[in-house]
Amino acid sequence: MKGILICGGTGSRLRPLTDITNKSLLPVYDKPLLQYPLQILLDAGIRHIAVITGPEHMEQITKFLGSGSRFGCEFAYRVQEKPKGIAEALGLARELVGSDHCCVLLGDNVFFSNLSPIIKKFTGGGHLFVKNVSDPERFGVVTMEGDRVKKIEEKPKNPASDMVATGCYIYDSRCFDVIASLTPSARNELEISDVSEWYARRNELTATVLDDEWIDAGTFESLFRASELVRMRTINGA
Repeated sequence: MKGILICGGTGSRLRPLTDITNKSLLPVYDKPLLQYPLQILLDAGIRHIAVITGPEHMEQITKFLGSGSRFGCEFAYRVQEKPKGIAEALGLARELVGSDHCCVLLGDNVFFSNLSPIIKKFTGGGHLFVKNVSDPERFGVVTMEGDRVKKIEEKPKNPASDMVATGCYIYDSRCFDVIASLTPSARNELEISDVSEWYARRNELTATVLDDEWIDAGTFESLFRASELVRMRTINGA
């Protein structure tokens, strides 16, 4: 399995902090934000990782991450010229992934659940990690039957449930052909929900409901909460 760490986007909700740096490099307690999703890939034994970011932030990202040797892995860097969606960013890693499976992590997501066992035992199709939230309209909303995802809808005005897809996705290599067939949404992006929906229509998309905290640290409040939680768990040895 190959890893994909996506650190793109404009970070508009975190301005003025993101006027000078990529949001994935903002601090969460004692580490840059992106180091938390990176650790998930490393804990799952993934050692070949593509890092995707915009041209304005590539120098900062590469300066921090380097070749990957100090993390015990190898990074390949890809530039997403414009923020046109998670699916487009994933598509840039096609050459690296080849015929392998891939685990995609968003660089601004902090997970407190242990995802490694699920990632390690993935055998094909697609898999999501989902969570109940109070504001599902901000995310990809998931409808499930057992552990199967029957439908996923991106940022609906009237969510069918309060269960949403978090920023960790696992796919087999067919995802790249799916991405190549997509057309931009009304937001002018290639939506990762459309990739997941392709697997769902074939009854090949499963999901794990997270049993611990998950934070999409894209706002001041959520970034602060992530730092607070990490600090408390560090102090308490959790």
